[in-house]
Parts: sequence; C-alpha cells; structure tokens
Amino acid sequence: MKKTVLRRRKMSGSAAYAPVYIFVLFAVCVIFSAIFVCHFFQKSPTHGDFMHEEKTVSKDDTFLPSDDTYVGMPGSTSKNENTPDTENITPYESERESGPDTEAKANVSKDSWMLILVNKDSPLPDDFSVSLADLTGGHRADARIADELKRMLDDMRKEGLSPIICSSYRTNDKQTQLFENKVRKYTADGMTRADAERAASMWVAPPGTSEHQTGLAFDIVDKSYQLLDEKLEETPVQRWLMKNSYKYGFILRYPNEKSSVTGINYEPWHYRYVGVTAAREIYDSGLCLEEYLKAYAHGGI
Repeated sequence: MKKTVLRRRKMSGSAAYAPVYIFVLFAVCVIFSAIFVCHFFQKSPTHGDFMHEEKTVSKDDTFLPSDDTYVGMPGSTSKNENTPDTENITPYESERESGPDTEAKANVSKDSWMLILVNKDSPLPDDFSVSLADLTGGHRADARIADELKRMLDDMRKEGLSPIICSSYRTNDKQTQLFENKVRKYTADGMTRADAERAASMWVAPPGTSEHQTGLAFDIVDKSYQLLDEKLEETPVQRWLMKNSYKYGFILRYPNEKSSVTGINYEPWHYRYVGVTAAREIYDSGLCLEEYLKAYAHGGI
C-alpha cells in the first residue's frame, strides 16, 4: 500500500514539470529558427557589385526627345543601345594608365585625353579609339575612369540614393542609328530633311560628334524617376550629382542656359568625366566645357 502511494506521488511530481519541459523545447525551436532566418538574409545579394541589379532604363515615346530616346520611336528597329559590342573591350584593371589620383596632383594640359572636346564643330578624329571596361548591365566606360565612376556611385548609395546609368559608351553605328531615328521622327511631322537634321541635332548628336562615343559620358537617372526630362533635376540623385560630381572628376555637361554654346539642349542627366582638377575649376567658375577650354587657351584659368 505504501509503495503504491509513493509511486503516485512520483508520477504527480513529473507531471508538474511537464509545462516547463514544453516551454524549454519551444524556446529552443524559436532560437534555432531565428538563427536560420539571420543566416538566410546574410546571404542575400547586396549592392557590393558595380551597378548591382540595375537595368537599362526603358525608353519609349513617353520620354521627351533626348540623346537616348530611340527605342520605340517611329521607324526604329534598334535593339537596346547597351547590348554589348565586341570592339575595344579590355579589363580596366590592366588598362588603367593614369587615373584620377595621378591627375589630381598636377595641372592637366588642355590637350589631355580627359579634356577632349566633342561637339558639332569638333568631331572625333577618324582614328579615335578607346580601351573599354565592361560595367554591369551591358554598359561600358573608358577603362581609365571606371574606378572613379564606381566610387562616385558607391558613395551615393552609402547615402541612401539609387542612381542608375541609363546610357554609356556607344559605337558609331549606334549613334548613327539614334540620329537617323530622330531625323525620321521630324520628317514624319512634315519637316524637310535639312530642317529635321538641325532639329534632331539639338537632342541627338550626329555620329562622330557624341561624347558617348568617347566612353567618358554617362546618362544617370534616379530609380524613383527615370524619364529624361527637366524634372530629373528635382530628384535626390540629380541634386547630389550637381553638388558633388566634380569631386570625382565629373561635370554636368549640358547645363541650363548654355545651349547656345554647347549646341545641345539642357540635359540634367548627362555627366562627363574631365578629371578632378578641371571639374573643380568648371564647377567653381560656372563655365561649360567649351567656355572653359577657350578660357584655358587664353590663359584665363
């Protein structure tokens, strides 16, 4: 009889600890689940890669006329302009010769490759060539400036911004295609060929006169607003670029109220590499590149 009572007491004591065992088991499961979730997200992609996750901006007829608005235009049969070509591609790690760090320590000659002037009055020489670095998304750049471009974009992202390159290096064939598309658009509206070419050239540089053919020019937009129009200047990305791009050697190439000098309408998305020294002087003086080089030639800078 005593043994039976004792056994029942022991069983009652074990049952009393059952909730504790269940709670401990539950807590262990929660801890292991949390560890698994953290480990999973740590392996998620980040912005560590150059231009990670960025796509070429879709260009259609909703865009205002610009150097990039050709896909979807009447008569256009072109593919995306950033489809990689096969000419002149070399890894920039081995091709980098005289980068921004070297340039910033000394004044740069107006004849430097960084200050090449490309416009309607100053076309690229027939024998012009450039070594290119591949960027994410099919974009390409002059191999000598790829690191500085990456550093600028990375610094923007560190500040919570979302810059996107929507246009970079172009071949002569691609530029010809863009220009002809724009001309056809104007002739379809009733313009003569001559008038259409003049009107088109205010938005799309004729082949051989576009900075995009140098690998030194880039159209950069904000992920939150990707239309190529003047409203871009109001986006966080453009406000940052207008204030800070010169620190990395870039300038706003076609500023407002300079169209009569540059021959191109205001483009708040088009940035051109000229080197840190020249970029700072251009930023401080308020000149465009044409005015800067003219002043440089006359000893005014």
